[in-house]
Amino acid sequence: MYQWLDDRLGVRKLYAKAFRKAFPVHHSFFLGEITLFSFITLVLTGIFLTLNYEPSIRPVSGPLSDGQEVPAAYYSILFIDSLPFGAVIRSLHHWAAHIMIAAAFLHMLRIHLTGAYKNPRELNWMVGVFLLVLTIITAFTGYALPFDNYALTATKIGYEIGAAAPWVGRLLSEILFAGELSPTNTQTIPRLYSIHVLWLPLTLIALIGIHLTIMIKQKHTQPRYAEKVAPGKIVGVPLFPQQAAMMGILFLVYIAVTTFIAGAFLAHPVQAFGPPTANTPAVKPDWYFMWIYGILQIIPANWRFEFLGATFGPQFWGGILVPTIIILGALAIPFLDYSKEKRRYLELPSQHPFRTSFVVGMLMFYLMSTLAGYKVDLNLSNEVLWVLVVVAPIVTGVVTYALLKAAYGKRRSQEPEPQLIGKGSAADD
Repeated sequence: MYQWLDDRLGVRKLYAKAFRKAFPVHHSFFLGEITLFSFITLVLTGIFLTLNYEPSIRPVSGPLSDGQEVPAAYYSILFIDSLPFGAVIRSLHHWAAHIMIAAAFLHMLRIHLTGAYKNPRELNWMVGVFLLVLTIITAFTGYALPFDNYALTATKIGYEIGAAAPWVGRLLSEILFAGELSPTNTQTIPRLYSIHVLWLPLTLIALIGIHLTIMIKQKHTQPRYAEKVAPGKIVGVPLFPQQAAMMGILFLVYIAVTTFIAGAFLAHPVQAFGPPTANTPAVKPDWYFMWIYGILQIIPANWRFEFLGATFGPQFWGGILVPTIIILGALAIPFLDYSKEKRRYLELPSQHPFRTSFVVGMLMFYLMSTLAGYKVDLNLSNEVLWVLVVVAPIVTGVVTYALLKAAYGKRRSQEPEPQLIGKGSAADD
């Protein structure tokens, strides 16, 4: 049987070329696998949710809503939660999205800190940036689908931010949301539903495929230990069976842990907010949007002017300009820190003080911007928050740079001078 398949499909050559690919053994490399596992979990749980969800706001009533007429999309969530393990599966979908965004961010952070974006991996870094951004956008398009008062209010914030883009923002927002976002717009939920469950997942699959293809073609960067173990060679375990076994075990652990989280911390029950009404509940976005929300909280309302018929206001500065600058900056990193020499081994963050201190400063910026999102809860003034958001990251970056520079310089001074031996060495003079 094996010989029959090999004659027709070249199984032996495929196994030797693809399944024997060496994978480095290092814990930080599994962040990419966790991101992939999260996406698989989202697809599987999403199929279950899709089969039991009606993307419509037509009024329906039944025992689950105590005879009250509610939108069909809202009633669908009540129905899903009433199914055996339905609430857990919905919660698993919710938390898998959070884990995917967190794992992708940490994966990109590890690549940045170790310089793994350098020649020849610039293109894959850019694909990774687009993957992270697209993952966050996909999560946002799922916000409105439960169609409770919380979902509509939170989505409205994103709608207004998009509409704040000069000249084309309102048009693009109306295209995305099929018109003005309101509880009575019958086309918004079907439009967001198709984007969330079809177009964005297909785009993610395509980008993941491109990302993995480039990675296989270029091979992994090597941990520092590989430079001493086998200089110039790929060090690791083959994809099959060793790496596949580790990935299988990690996937089972991932499912177990995520399912436990989903059962212990159920995604917010729609009954707590009820179907959309004229009342606007006090809502805050999820953590991956909280830093943008925080910036919007501290920008004064009078930061507004008009130019050529377009209005540039707080939502533009905080919701569009700042994220756009960060995304463009991330895409430019491989070219700002360009290397003519092709890099095979990971760089130690301590040996690159400026890059590491910049990353630490940006992390502080995200943390302080997130803190600004709790401005009202913590009773903090705009003046204090501006210092935390602007000054604290700069100070953190400068202090980190000084400490790393001093520590690296001290370590270099303690290293013994290299001794040349053999032909042409100083001993021959």
